[in-house]
Amino acid sequence: MNKKISSALISVFYKDNLAPIVAFLHKQGVKIYSTGGTQQFIEDLGIQVTAVESLTSYPSIFGGRVKTLHPKVFGGILYRRDNQEDISQSAQYEIPSIDLVMVDLYPFEETVSKGASEEDIIEKIDIGGISLIRAAAKNFQDVLIVASREQYADLLTLIQEKNGITSLTDRRKFAAQAFDITSHYDTAIFNYFNQEEDNLVFKQSIRHGQTLRYGENPHQQGVFYGNLDEMFDQLNGKELSYNNLVDIDAAVALMSEFSETAFAILKHTNACGMATGITPKEAYLKALQADPVSAFGGVIITNKTVDLPCAEELNKLFFEVLIAPACSVEALELLKSKKNRILLLQKPVRLAEKQFKTLLNGVIEQDKDLAMEIEADLKVVTKRAPTTEEIKSLLFANKLVKHTKSNTIILAADGQLFASGVGQTSRVDALEQAIEKARHFGFDLSKAVMSSDAFFPFPDCVEIAYKAGIKAVIQPGGSIKDADSIAYCDANHIAMVFTGVRHFKH
Repeated sequence: MNKKISSALISVFYKDNLAPIVAFLHKQGVKIYSTGGTQQFIEDLGIQVTAVESLTSYPSIFGGRVKTLHPKVFGGILYRRDNQEDISQSAQYEIPSIDLVMVDLYPFEETVSKGASEEDIIEKIDIGGISLIRAAAKNFQDVLIVASREQYADLLTLIQEKNGITSLTDRRKFAAQAFDITSHYDTAIFNYFNQEEDNLVFKQSIRHGQTLRYGENPHQQGVFYGNLDEMFDQLNGKELSYNNLVDIDAAVALMSEFSETAFAILKHTNACGMATGITPKEAYLKALQADPVSAFGGVIITNKTVDLPCAEELNKLFFEVLIAPACSVEALELLKSKKNRILLLQKPVRLAEKQFKTLLNGVIEQDKDLAMEIEADLKVVTKRAPTTEEIKSLLFANKLVKHTKSNTIILAADGQLFASGVGQTSRVDALEQAIEKARHFGFDLSKAVMSSDAFFPFPDCVEIAYKAGIKAVIQPGGSIKDADSIAYCDANHIAMVFTGVRHFKH
């Protein structure tokens, strides 16, 4: 049923773009009720407004904590216009109808994110506002609810185009959006309190989403929930796909381990190329050497500005996505020559420290693997200690192994991935895969070190590595047969260090 707006309650924290709405309502002869700062804002526009206090005959009390919590306010919102008993009671108690409610919520999440004191945070838990929103949304048959400044433009368009009249479809749409806002708000409050209470309850809320072309495969539907614009500026290329996003996530996580100039090339979330260098061009070319075949169609990431010399090399390769903090004007012009090539400028954004996914009939959650070992964490367990250069290579390889699917072995040297054995059911298989691949692309394994994501249950891996020419190993340790691997290393002058930290990735 269509309804003409004849009265409105407006009490908002954010007043940007509110003036044209109020002006239009006034022009339509709508009676406006308001409180506090919003009332003053409307009066400053030269528009007549009725204070809620004059409606309730009750002042704002307790420092503004109680302003609108009154039967004359909630009655005016909740009474059913087609219910004779409700109509009679509204007349008996002199409760005016309220057809439009514009109320937003105190900025709770923003206050928390700024590191405010708990006292300030608690004061930003809205009581009256969220109650008004829920009441108006519940009675969407008669009332239009606007619960966020994000809806101001839609509201103004609606009332201008329909001359102040709303349909049931309009009101139901705004009600759904209102409940989205209130549920998100309550989730944020719960998660704030639950940081210290440890209630085993899973609650997450993300209010932005975009439909993807499809999911992992064309027959699967896909949606991304989040705001990618907060993290990237897309300068070129087609819409990001589900698989693009999965690979981009893996690429960003890997590159976060490096501060020196670095490039990584990923396929199916695993690095097929990774290197550091003095210049972006050098780092890229070293990364490409590891597997120029798999690099085709990959996702590429760097932590430095892409200049023209680097872009000229990149432009020789077909790749899906390039992620960088910046590009020179000349580099960008060249890279944009391929219209479907996705170019993303990465912005500094704090990422979540938890990760979760659906599993069986529920959800599984864990802390992200944010551990990364440094030289001081390494325990030399063999007679021969690694050289300074070997230590650098071992730490580089250990960063890579953390971000590669288990079971995995990384072979690397001097800031360059030689090869990896990825996602194998046997660690021996992973090592043999890595050795074969490194040799195929012409690497001298006598210069390489080996990293493993988990301990060696038997000495077979260090034996195979030694026979391939490898002389330094990094692994977590912790096997009941560690002594066997150590003994083999000592007998063959291999240096081995334990980190004490396993980096499984499934």
